[in-house]
This record gives sequence, structure tokens and C-alpha cells, in this order.
Amino acid sequence: MRELPDGTQALDESDLEALEIGSGILGTGGGGNPYIGKLRARQVLRDGYDLRIQPLDTLADEASIVPLGGIGAPLVSFERIKEGREGLRCLRALEQRLGFVADAVGCEEIGGQNSMEPLVVGALAGLPVVDGDGMGRAFPEMQMTTYAIYGHRSTPSVMCDPHGNIVIFDHAITEKWHELMARACVVAQGGASVLASAPMSGSFMKRYAIPHTYTQAIGLGRAVSEARRVHADPIKAICTREGGRHVFSGKITDLQRHFKGGFNVGIAQIGGLDGFSGSTAEIVIQNEFLIFSRDGEMEVCVPDLVVVLDLDSGLPLTTEVMRFGQRVAILALPSHHLLRTANALEVIGPAAFGHPEFTFNPIPKREAAE
Repeated sequence: MRELPDGTQALDESDLEALEIGSGILGTGGGGNPYIGKLRARQVLRDGYDLRIQPLDTLADEASIVPLGGIGAPLVSFERIKEGREGLRCLRALEQRLGFVADAVGCEEIGGQNSMEPLVVGALAGLPVVDGDGMGRAFPEMQMTTYAIYGHRSTPSVMCDPHGNIVIFDHAITEKWHELMARACVVAQGGASVLASAPMSGSFMKRYAIPHTYTQAIGLGRAVSEARRVHADPIKAICTREGGRHVFSGKITDLQRHFKGGFNVGIAQIGGLDGFSGSTAEIVIQNEFLIFSRDGEMEVCVPDLVVVLDLDSGLPLTTEVMRFGQRVAILALPSHHLLRTANALEVIGPAAFGHPEFTFNPIPKREAAE
């Protein structure tokens, strides 16, 4: 990253390569395929636009930031390439509807392709993207952001699809209702669109965004690339940097995955390898990896991060590219403290995903991998 006179940081292609890896790790399998997002962001960069990150603490309190991201099933966004200006149309339609001019673009979720979408929109609009997001990972539903959890009302909002359709959600009585209506709309639009939410103030974002997640993801990607370059262990590099732990290695023995209600849902069964031979693991999927169990006992669940890596390369796998027979490593990474409060757990704890039988027990942050 290169610092510019206005205090923002300009990204280059090497930053995008690192962001692809880091956002794939933080995405816990979801957020859309980061490779596709990287290609789009790289093309915008090559077309002469600037991709800029603004440090969170430099935001003016009265600044207007528009959070946005992709909505829909990751499998659809992987198979159907975006037209390219959906997010820009969302931003301009929202500005026109509310009669304001945005000062910056915000990121809804740092995970996967949704780390790239704000960069593309910001570049096309000539705006920086704030170095922070509303999840610190990826979640499948829109109300599952720290923005919404701590009081931001996301309507009026605008959704745009690749065909040129623009849909405005003028008012939703709750954030959950906004999610339900938007999910029905995105199914009608083919399963993958872009949505921009009502602007938030700089003061609100400085208080309730998960901070520094763009620089976190880029640093994480660089750490993995460096470990691979010197033939070190990228799994250990991730755990050391993020204070997590390596909880399982194995081979995918069964994978049930289908499209339902605008989500990729399913279960992955994994047979243990190496030091985990004789054990079996299961991962519950709803766009993201939600719950990890070993030998029938739940060990890690939302909001903490269940990360699946290719065992041989150490690179992250998203839910739509998992296949029978793949050799995988599973990591558990701690979530940010804003995701662990009582208010947050009502929205993003295991019960919110239909698993009230599980109790969230936060994994301790460690200084290095075990």
C-alpha cells in the first residue's frame, strides 16, 4: 500500500493478491469467491482507477458513509459474473433518493468477494473505502452486522442486479424484515445482486465497525504467501497471526450442499488424517462454515470463525469449491469482542441459525499455534 497526500492508502495488484487470500480466510467459506472479486478489482485498477483505503480513525464525525456488498448465494456469484457497475448504480440511486453526497464507501463484510465489491464501487465513484467492516468475517444475512446490531437502520436501501434493475426498499420495520424482503428480491433477480444500505455517520462507524479489517486481511494474505515462499507452514502462520488454533485435518468423505431460499446450505463430513486419524468431523454450512463438531461434540461455532484450508497449500476454500475427497485443515479463529456481546449473540449466535441446542463458548485468543 502507498500512502497518498490526503491520508488514504492506494492499493496495487500485490495488495489485491494478498487481500484475496486474507479475505478468503476471514470469509469462513462465504462472502462470494474472492478470486472472482480480485479479477474485477484488478481490471478496474488496470483501467486507471484508484483503489483507496481510508483509515477508520481519520473519518470526520459528520461524514456520510454508504455500506454495501453483494447479496445472494456464493455459488451463483461464482457461476454468473457481475455486469460490473451494479454497486455504483446502487450508490447513485441512494444518493438521489436521499438527497446527499457520500464521502466514503463502507464494507458490510470483509469476507470473500465482499471485500472487493466496495473497492470496485469506491474506485468508480472516486471515493475511498473505510478500513473496517460490519462483521470481521462473513455472515449469511444482512442484519448480522455490527452496524445493525448496535442501532443503524439500513433502510432506505437500494438493490441492483446485472440486468439494470434498481429496487428501492423505502422502509423496513426491523432489520430482519429488511433481510427477508431483500432475500426474496434477490431470488427473483437470479440469486446474486448488490445492495447499498442507508448512510451512517463517521462517528457511528468509528464506534461500531470492526476496525482495520482491510489491513488485517492484506497482512494475513502476505503472511500466508511468505510462509509458502520459504516452505514454512502457512497454517501455523495464520494461527500465529490471528491467535487461533488448528483443530482438525482430514478428507471430505461426504458433502451435502444445495440452494435454498437464497442461501447455499449443507453439511460436510470429514474423516481424520495424520494426528486426527480415527476421528470424524462435521461442518454445518449456510453460505459460511457455521459450526464445527468432532466425534459428535460441538467444538467451535458462530460468531467465532471456522476456517477451512486446502491441507497441502494452506489456501482458503469457499463453500462452493469444496469437493468430495479434498484434503482439508480446519482452523478456529477468535471473533472480535463486538461480536461476542449479549446483544450480538441474539443475532449471530448458534440459536440465530436454528441451533438453540448449542451454547457459544468463545475460544481463547492464543499468541501462537499449538
